[in-house]
Amino acid sequence: MYAEERQQAIAAHVASTRRLSVSEAAAEYGVTTETVRRDLAVLERAGLLRRVHGGAVPLQPTSFERDLGERAKDAAEAKQAIAQAASELVPGDGGSILLDAGTTTAQILRFIPAERELMIVTNAPAIAATVAANPHWSLQLIGGRVRTRSQAAVGPQAVAAIAALRVDVAFLGTNAVSAGFGLSTPDLEEAATKAEMVRSGQRSVVVTDSRKFGEESLNRFATFSDIDVLVTDAGISAADQDMLSGHEIELVIA
Repeated sequence: MYAEERQQAIAAHVASTRRLSVSEAAAEYGVTTETVRRDLAVLERAGLLRRVHGGAVPLQPTSFERDLGERAKDAAEAKQAIAQAASELVPGDGGSILLDAGTTTAQILRFIPAERELMIVTNAPAIAATVAANPHWSLQLIGGRVRTRSQAAVGPQAVAAIAALRVDVAFLGTNAVSAGFGLSTPDLEEAATKAEMVRSGQRSVVVTDSRKFGEESLNRFATFSDIDVLVTDAGISAADQDMLSGHEIELVIA
């Protein structure tokens, strides 16, 4: 395979899977890791991808955000496994949790025993509807402006309501996880709302599939020192595991 053909294949791989490991690419194309890194440098200069520690991710605007319905189709099996693992962190009877709007956080409810007595706080109308249907769960719905893309209530009203809360565990999603930037999301008001959610929990738990590692969105809502636990899937790289360990974050791999 000529260098140009290999680089085209690498660019296509990153575009379709959203992540490429240098070591995996070297094994797949039968070249050294140094050759792969040179290929990535060429592709980055051409504006076809962005290099990150250990590999590459697609190049896209940091303010870009897909609709919730579209994101629900991504990594569906991984998200289900992550939600199930996260449900083990839900407190027992009499406990309280906060569920951020998101495709993974919404699935946590599926794995909580229906008879467990809980107070559940959320800024997601869809999650609220599920909670309200269970007589054992008490619902506290956070109000505010509901964003079309994320179906989350955000803004000053939401931030003020969350600031007055202290829940046992706050479960949050994220659009991006970066060693250099932390946890981020495209929308400024959503970032402010998430930041207050992190502060509201005695324990803050981020649930995210491994494809989001190495990506950055426009607005940071938390640094790694702000969160206690991160739940992800087995696709997380060894480098990212080491990075989280360095921040003393409890890592749960579903």
